Amino acid sequence: MSSTARAFLEGGPDDLPERIVPVSPPGTELKIPHRGGYEHFKVTSRHQETEQGLLVVYEWWERTEIAE
Repeated sequence: MSSTARAFLEGGPDDLPERIVPVSPPGTELKIPHRGGYEHFKVTSRHQETEQGLLVVYEWWERTEIAE
């Protein structure tokens, strides 16, 4: 079993490739590259039961574009 902390992503685009992602360090904002920009997720106090166990839920809160 891996000791890498993982998070469950809630909200955001329906076509995100993964809903369970590594998070390091735990408790910080996540910035996921997606379709020419970044999807931003903030940690919540909630948990979600998944096939990888009970994970902290990170909730989508905004999208930013990558500057060209």
